[in-house]
Order: sequence, then structure tokens, then C-alpha cells
Amino acid sequence: MKFEHVLKERRSIRRYLDDPVSEEDVKSCLKAALLAPSWKNSETMRFYVVTSDTKLAEMKENCLPPFNAKNCANAPVLIVTAFQKGQSGFNPDGTPTNEIGEGWGFYDLGLATENLCLQAQALGLGTLIMGIRNEAAIRTMLEVPEDEIIVSVISLGRPDIEPPKPTRKKVKEIAKFF
Repeated sequence: MKFEHVLKERRSIRRYLDDPVSEEDVKSCLKAALLAPSWKNSETMRFYVVTSDTKLAEMKENCLPPFNAKNCANAPVLIVTAFQKGQSGFNPDGTPTNEIGEGWGFYDLGLATENLCLQAQALGLGTLIMGIRNEAAIRTMLEVPEDEIIVSVISLGRPDIEPPKPTRKKVKEIAKFF
């Protein structure tokens, strides 16, 4: 699939077929995430992959609000994204390199997440990035260390819907050329 096609066709999927996703495809998405650039190649991103029926049910029941649980009801994979605190954007002595500080960890994880989602699209899979989640419940259930910041939960599966393309702004609305 051509890259431009992948970009244009990717959508947030809120309904999935009740079909499995192979471990190979999940790993392919994670490998794509690893190819993203990161601050001084720090690679602070972390992914917690939930595939067992028991853990999926627990995640959907206890870690997501009802509307997000409904949006990913049949998704056979949930991926919790996180990054290690105080590394990306920080000097060796622990001080922030600039005013953005911990923002670089979010930035790096966003780049990795985009790669993951684009690879899923290229494989014919769909994703939904969910930022509204129960951080404390996720941290306990998946034993996420306190030195990691949990950012999102991504559902992954075979789409059972073809959402329309949302309207996008024009380049002139978002960019200034000098």
C-alpha cells in the first residue's frame, strides 16, 4: 500500500469485527513504533499489550469509561502507551534541557504512536487512540511502574465500519511561510 494512501485512509475506528489479530501483526505495529525518532534516541516509550480475553474484559470494565468500552467492544487488542519520566528532554543531571521538559516524552510517544497506527492501517487493521481512561486502575492491573507516565489506550482490530473522511484544514490555515 502506498504511503500517501495509508495517510489518507487512516481513521479512528469505533467498531471492530470479532476477529483475532495475529501476534505477528501486533509485533509489526510495535516495530514500526520503534522506528520513530526520539530525543537523543532515548526510546523512552513503553507499550503494554493486552490480548487475553480475561484481561481485555477487565480493561474494558475497569479501566475505560463506558463510551470508550463500547467503542472498542470487539477489539481483540488493547495497547496501553506510556513513557519513562525525566529522560526525554532532560540533561544527565536531571534538569530539563529547555522549557518543554517532560513534554518531550509526550512528543516522542506521539511520534511512536503515529507510526504504530499507520502500520496498523497498512496491514488492514484499525485503531482508536483513547485518552480518557482510568490511570490508577491501568497502573494497578498492568503493574506499570511509577516512573512511567501512562498516556493512552489504543484499540487494535479489524474495522467493522468505514468512517467518512473528516474535513481537514487547508495548509494556509495552519502554516506561516517566511
